[in-house]
Amino acid sequence: MAAWGKGFRKTVKQNLGFRGGTNIAAWAVAGVAAYYLWIKPERQAELERKAARERSVQRAKERGWEEVERRRPLPDPQDTGLLRGSKKN
Repeated sequence: MAAWGKGFRKTVKQNLGFRGGTNIAAWAVAGVAAYYLWIKPERQAELERKAARERSVQRAKERGWEEVERRRPLPDPQDTGLLRGSKKN
């Protein structure tokens, strides 16, 4: 068991750059800081955007408005000449 533990530690040190307890602690602090400074606020903002969208859809339904599909319709390949053969009339 001791040999496996020593080899594992060596692999972690070589591949991930962890050398000692202070380096691992620094990585942990950096990871926590990144989570609270970037990841968590972005997730929270995304949830707020979704909630705002749902509220606007609900208000539109109350007023009797319908949601319009904003995508452009796909053209028929036969009409545009992308497929060989006679065109539709």
